[in-house]
Amino acid sequence: MTAPTASTDCLVVGGGVIGLACARALALAGHEVILVERHDAIGTETSARNSEVIHAGIYYETGSLKAQLCLTGKHSLYAYCNSHGIAYRNCGKLIVASDPGQEPALSAILARAQANGVEDMRAIDGAAARALEPALRASGALLSGSTGIVDSHGYMQALEGDAEANGAMIAFNTPFERATPTPDGFDVQCGGAEPMRLAARRIVNAAGLGAQSVAQAVEGLPAAAVPRRFIAKGNYFLLQGKSPFGRLIYPVPEPGGLGIHVTHDLDGRARFGPDVEWVETLDYAVDPSRADAFYESIRHYWPGLPDGALVPGYAGIRPKLSGRGEPAADFRIDGPAQHGIAGLVNLFGIESPGLTSSLAIAELVRTMLDKTR
Repeated sequence: MTAPTASTDCLVVGGGVIGLACARALALAGHEVILVERHDAIGTETSARNSEVIHAGIYYETGSLKAQLCLTGKHSLYAYCNSHGIAYRNCGKLIVASDPGQEPALSAILARAQANGVEDMRAIDGAAARALEPALRASGALLSGSTGIVDSHGYMQALEGDAEANGAMIAFNTPFERATPTPDGFDVQCGGAEPMRLAARRIVNAAGLGAQSVAQAVEGLPAAAVPRRFIAKGNYFLLQGKSPFGRLIYPVPEPGGLGIHVTHDLDGRARFGPDVEWVETLDYAVDPSRADAFYESIRHYWPGLPDGALVPGYAGIRPKLSGRGEPAADFRIDGPAQHGIAGLVNLFGIESPGLTSSLAIAELVRTMLDKTR
């Protein structure tokens, strides 16, 4: 067997927002970093196909990684945007009860948010909600002041720039194939047009939709340490014409997601979604016939939505750890304490609020790796 042709302290697998944030954090801490990405650009999968929302930390089980990392990550992300000139808008959002029967759900959401440390959320009545957003049908609502939207691609470009400025190298079109533990780390094989074999002391598996496949390719990792992956497609429809809303509008959450909500891009164009479509394969096409369900759902809180106003937009795929009808699973960030292999961190099920949590996740990963080897 030939010797590795390269070596690095840290190998990060995956060039989405989480992999880029991890590469940046490790490089800033003085580690030698190589990031490998199977596609030809950063952030081409889950990181590029979402609502671009900066979440407040409202819905997640108190004490969970999602709750903790979203709250910390939100503050870090706003500060990072300010320091790096990344476009964002702290527009706020309303979670809307469209009839009195949904108001108890608002009370439960508010209690969860307060338990999670969200300090800028308050309940308002229907009249106050309609005063803020006259097009709404609302019997009551929750107003979140720290929710916002961000230029996700600009954010990822800034992470990439920071990582590279601190010595990290990024190899595109370089799929991870396998890793074998050695006394000093891992012997890693990557494929592509120019296959690469390298020695790495540490590996961060931030492969998103491919995280389970990457984990299974690490020799000696127990099968029980790789959770089952479920994939949920989220379809988005775009609004033709001017949006009547200045804030993000969310209905009461539904199983598997937060309901078909209204978000905006930074130019003010409205988009609706995502819905929840459980799928077996990765397919990003939006079926125009799904618009019927969108109209029905949206008109619960915006009865004035005109016929023919929605056009197919785009779809994203969420890497979930729970399936249809199951309680939402927490993030899985597994280090040696969980699986027994020194120098390896696997990130599983990093869906929403992954974008918001990305800087906090990266710091957690860095801390875990600094305790090993």
